[in-house]
Amino acid sequence: MTNSPDERGLELRELFYETSQELLQALNDEALKLEKKPGDEEIVRGIRRTVHTLKGDSAACGLRALSELAHQFEDALSLEGTAAHAAVAEIAFAAADVFSEMIAAYRSGGKMPSTKSLSKKIEDLTSAPAARKTRRKSPKSAASKSAADWSEAEKLAMTQAQASGQDVLHVVVKIDPHCAMPIAARQLVHNAISTMGPVIAARPEAKSPTPAKQLEFVLASVQTPEQIAAKCRIPTIVEEVTLEMMLAASAVSPQPAPAPILPDPEDRSAEAAPAPEAAPAAVPAPVVEPTAATAIMENMLRVEAGRIDSVLNLVGELIIGKSMLQQALSEFSKRYPKELLRGRFADAMAFQARVLNDLQRSVMKIRMVPVEHLFRRFPRMVRDVARQCGRDVELVLSGQDTDLDKGILDAIAEPLTHLVRNAVSHGIEPAEERKRAGKAAHGMVRLNAYHQGNQVVVEVTDDGRGIDAQKIRAKAIELGMTTPEEAARLTDAETLDFIFRPGFSTADQVTEVSGRGVGMDVVQSVLHRLKASISVETHPGQGTTFRLKLPLTLAIIKALLFWVEQRLYAIPLNAVMEISRTAESEVHQVDNYEVLQLRNQVLPLLRLGRPAGDDRKAKLFVLVILVGERKYGLVVDALEGEGELVIKALDDQTFSTDLVSGASILGDGRVVLILNLPAVVEHVARGRSPEAGKINTGLLLTHTDRLRLALNAGAGGQA
Repeated sequence: MTNSPDERGLELRELFYETSQELLQALNDEALKLEKKPGDEEIVRGIRRTVHTLKGDSAACGLRALSELAHQFEDALSLEGTAAHAAVAEIAFAAADVFSEMIAAYRSGGKMPSTKSLSKKIEDLTSAPAARKTRRKSPKSAASKSAADWSEAEKLAMTQAQASGQDVLHVVVKIDPHCAMPIAARQLVHNAISTMGPVIAARPEAKSPTPAKQLEFVLASVQTPEQIAAKCRIPTIVEEVTLEMMLAASAVSPQPAPAPILPDPEDRSAEAAPAPEAAPAAVPAPVVEPTAATAIMENMLRVEAGRIDSVLNLVGELIIGKSMLQQALSEFSKRYPKELLRGRFADAMAFQARVLNDLQRSVMKIRMVPVEHLFRRFPRMVRDVARQCGRDVELVLSGQDTDLDKGILDAIAEPLTHLVRNAVSHGIEPAEERKRAGKAAHGMVRLNAYHQGNQVVVEVTDDGRGIDAQKIRAKAIELGMTTPEEAARLTDAETLDFIFRPGFSTADQVTEVSGRGVGMDVVQSVLHRLKASISVETHPGQGTTFRLKLPLTLAIIKALLFWVEQRLYAIPLNAVMEISRTAESEVHQVDNYEVLQLRNQVLPLLRLGRPAGDDRKAKLFVLVILVGERKYGLVVDALEGEGELVIKALDDQTFSTDLVSGASILGDGRVVLILNLPAVVEHVARGRSPEAGKINTGLLLTHTDRLRLALNAGAGGQA
C-alpha cells in the first residue's frame, strides 16, 4: 500500500531537514576557506554549488521563501567578478545563519526570520562595479547549458557504462515551440533515444505533468553522435539536438580502480566552444582522479536514531534474559549435579552468549559516530567569538576520526561549546599582551579526541594566560564560597574546583560572551549525568587544558558489584584501579577527612555506610577508584563480583538524587543501584564537617524496594 501524497511530502521534508544541516555546515566551511583565501574562484564555485543544491532541495519540498532567497544568492555568485568582491565571505556567513533560522522556523512552524538585511547585502554584491561589467557568458555546449544535477546513483551508472565499453553522452533536445503536442513530445523523444542505448538519466523526469521546452538525457551508447542526433530529429517535434561527450568508452578492460567523479553540470564557469548539431567527436569532459566515494555513498543508509535506540534496548533486555537463564542453570546444576542435560544446557548458553555479545557490539558500532560531526561546527564559532572579543585565534582540530556514542556526542555539544568559548574569551590574551609576554600575536585553541581504555578523552587546550589560582581564591572569598582560613589550606587543584560552582566567574564585566557566572557549572552537571568526569590542567602564562573523560556508551557497562549495609550497589569497572583489604585501625583523620596510607600514598576515603563502631580490628574492603585525575578509596562491606549491567534511566519522581546515575536488574530479579562517582566525590568535596567523608544512604535505601518493582515491571523480571 503506497503512502498518500501528504505523507510522502512530510517524509521528503524530514529528509531535507536532516540533509540541509550538512549543506549549511559545508557553506560555513567554504566561507571560512574564502575568508583565508579572498578572491579564490574555486571556493566561490563551491559555495555556489552548495547554495544551488539547497535551492533545488528546498524547492522540491515546497519551501518557496528559502528557495527564492537561495536562488537570489546563487545568481549573485554567478556574476563575473563576484569572486574578487571582499564581502562574499561575510555574505556567505550571513546566508548560512539566515538559512538555518528559516529551516528551523519551517520545522517548528514558528515565525520566519527577516531576510531584508541579507537581500540588501546580495543586491549590493550584484551592483558592485566588478559584478556589473558582465554576466558569465552562457556557453552553448550541451553540458554547460544543462540545469540538471545528476544524482550519485546516476553518476555511478555512468562510470559503469564507460567501464563496459560504452560512450556516455549528454544529449539536449530542444522542442519545437510550434509543436502541437508538447507533453507527448517528451515520450516520443525518449522512445527514440532509448533505441540507441540505455538512458541513464532524463530531465525533466517522465512523471512531470508540465510540458518542457528542452529535454536532457544521459545516454550510454556505442553508436556515433551523428547516428544518435539523426534518430532524435523528429519532424514537427524537435527543433534542435546537441550532444557532448561526457565519458569516452574505456579502450581496454578496466583494472579494479575507483570510478571517476563527473563534473558538476551546474558549474557555469566552464567555457566551451559551440558544438554543431551533431558533433562527430566532442572533447571529453575533464575527469577528476578516481575515488570510491560514489560507491560508498550508495551503500549509506539513513536511519532515525530512535530506531537504533529501540534495537539497543531490546539487546539490553536479551542480556537480562541471559543473566536469568545463567542463574537458573547454576541453580539447576547445584540441584542435579549428575544430570546429563547440564552439558547440553551449558553449550547452548555459551553459544547464545557468544551470539548476543556479537549482536551487542554490532548495535553499538551502529550508534558510534566520529567526533568530527561535532568538531566541525567550532571553526565558525571560534571565528565569531574571536571577533567579538577582539582576538586573533586559530583553531586546530585533531582526532576527528575518534568514534563516540551518538547520544553522548549530542549531550556534550553544549559543555564543549562553553569550554571553547571560555578558551577564546578568558584564556587567549589580546595581541598586545601576548607580544609583551614573548608569544605570537595570534592565539591557538586545540580540540583533540582519543581513546583511552574503555573511555574517550576530549581535550580543549589553549596557549593563553592560564588560570591564576590566587585570583580564584580571592574571588571565592568575595562571593562567600569559602573563608580566608579555609582558602589558605586549599591546594591549587582544590582551588580550581571553584570554577565549576554555580555563579562563579572571574570576568570583570558582563559581556555577550562571558561574565554571567553560568557555563562551567552546566558543564559539570551534564558530565555527571553522563557518568563522565572533567579535570583541569593549567600553567600560568602558558595555557590551560580541560580534559573530559567520557564512557564509550551509556546503555551497557561492565560493573563491579558490592554490598554496603546489606544493600547491593555497582560502579563502572573501568573506574576501579585496584581492590585493597585493610582494617579500621589503618584509617586516620586528616583535616576532617578519613584517609588511608596505601604504599606511601595518602588516599582520601569515601564511606557509603556507617563505621563499625569502636572495633578497630574490623576488616574493610577498599576499592581504589579513579575520578578525573585523582584517586579515592571507596569503603564497602563485601564484594559480589563482576557483571554486565543494562542501565535503566531513573526519572526524578522515582529517584531524586544525583548520587545514583541509574539502576539495573540482575538475573535473579534483584535491583542494583549504579553510583555516580563524580557526584559522590563532589558531595564529599563540598562538605567540611567531620562527617564529610560519609554519604547519607537513607535516601538511597528508601526507594530501593519501589525501584525494584518498577524495574522488574519494565523488564519483565521476577520480583
